Amino acid sequence: MIQTTVGVGGMMCGMCEAHIADAIRRNFDVMKAKSNRHKNQCVVVSEQELDADKLKAVIEDLGYDFTGAVSEPYKKQGFLGLFG
Repeated sequence: MIQTTVGVGGMMCGMCEAHIADAIRRNFDVMKAKSNRHKNQCVVVSEQELDADKLKAVIEDLGYDFTGAVSEPYKKQGFLGLFG
Protein backbone atom coordinates (compact mmCIF):
# COMPACT_ATOMS: atom_id res chain seq x y z
CA MET A 1 0.00 0.00 0.00
CA ILE A 2 1.03 3.59 -0.65
CA GLN A 3 0.52 6.69 1.47
CA THR A 4 0.43 9.94 -0.48
CA THR A 5 0.61 13.28 1.28
CA VAL A 6 -0.99 15.90 -0.95
CA GLY A 7 -0.29 19.57 -0.31
CA VAL A 8 -3.47 21.63 -0.55
CA GLY A 9 -3.62 25.39 -0.05
CA GLY A 10 -6.77 27.40 0.58
CA MET A 11 -8.69 25.14 2.98
CA MET A 12 -10.36 27.35 5.59
CA CYS A 13 -12.78 25.07 7.47
CA GLY A 14 -13.98 21.54 8.06
CA MET A 15 -16.22 21.74 5.02
CA CYS A 16 -13.17 22.49 2.86
CA GLU A 17 -11.44 19.42 4.33
CA ALA A 18 -14.44 17.26 3.49
CA HIS A 19 -14.70 18.74 -0.01
CA ILE A 20 -11.09 17.80 -0.83
CA ALA A 21 -11.27 14.31 0.68
CA ASP A 22 -14.58 13.54 -1.07
CA ALA A 23 -13.23 14.69 -4.45
CA ILE A 24 -10.18 12.46 -4.08
CA ARG A 25 -12.37 9.49 -3.12
CA ARG A 26 -14.60 10.11 -6.17
CA ASN A 27 -11.72 10.39 -8.63
CA PHE A 28 -9.31 7.73 -7.37
CA ASP A 29 -9.52 4.19 -6.02
CA VAL A 30 -8.42 4.88 -2.44
CA MET A 31 -8.82 3.16 0.90
CA LYS A 32 -8.64 6.35 2.97
CA ALA A 33 -8.47 10.12 2.43
CA LYS A 34 -8.25 12.57 5.33
CA SER A 35 -7.66 16.30 4.96
CA ASN A 36 -6.25 18.69 7.54
CA ARG A 37 -6.59 22.44 6.94
CA HIS A 38 -4.11 23.29 9.70
CA LYS A 39 -1.38 21.24 8.00
CA ASN A 40 -2.53 22.21 4.47
CA GLN A 41 -2.60 18.59 3.38
CA CYS A 42 -4.65 15.53 2.59
CA VAL A 43 -3.24 12.11 3.44
CA VAL A 44 -4.39 9.36 1.09
CA VAL A 45 -3.89 5.60 1.41
CA SER A 46 -4.23 3.52 -1.76
CA GLU A 47 -3.08 0.27 -3.32
CA GLN A 48 -1.39 2.03 -6.24
CA GLU A 49 0.54 5.29 -6.48
CA LEU A 50 -1.71 8.20 -7.49
CA ASP A 51 -1.17 10.22 -10.66
CA ALA A 52 0.14 13.62 -9.50
CA ASP A 53 -1.11 15.41 -12.63
CA LYS A 54 -4.64 14.10 -12.08
CA LEU A 55 -4.46 15.01 -8.36
CA LYS A 56 -3.46 18.53 -9.33
CA ALA A 57 -6.33 18.82 -11.80
CA VAL A 58 -8.91 17.52 -9.30
CA ILE A 59 -7.78 19.90 -6.55
CA GLU A 60 -7.43 22.95 -8.77
CA ASP A 61 -10.83 22.29 -10.39
CA LEU A 62 -12.30 22.71 -6.88
CA GLY A 63 -10.60 26.10 -6.52
CA TYR A 64 -7.82 25.05 -4.12
CA ASP A 65 -4.06 25.23 -4.63
CA PHE A 66 -2.12 22.02 -5.30
CA THR A 67 1.32 22.41 -3.70
CA GLY A 68 2.74 18.96 -4.39
CA ALA A 69 2.45 15.27 -3.56
CA VAL A 70 4.84 12.86 -1.86
CA SER A 71 4.27 9.10 -1.91
CA GLU A 72 5.85 6.51 0.38
CA PRO A 73 5.12 2.96 1.52
CA TYR A 74 2.22 2.91 4.01
CA LYS A 75 3.06 1.64 7.48
CA LYS A 76 -0.08 0.59 9.29
CA GLN A 77 0.14 1.29 12.99
CA GLY A 78 -1.71 -0.49 15.74
CA PHE A 79 -3.24 0.83 18.94
CA LEU A 80 -1.81 4.29 19.73
CA GLY A 81 0.88 3.71 17.14
CA LEU A 82 2.67 1.33 19.49
CA PHE A 83 2.14 -1.97 17.68
CA GLY A 84 2.04 -2.83 14.13
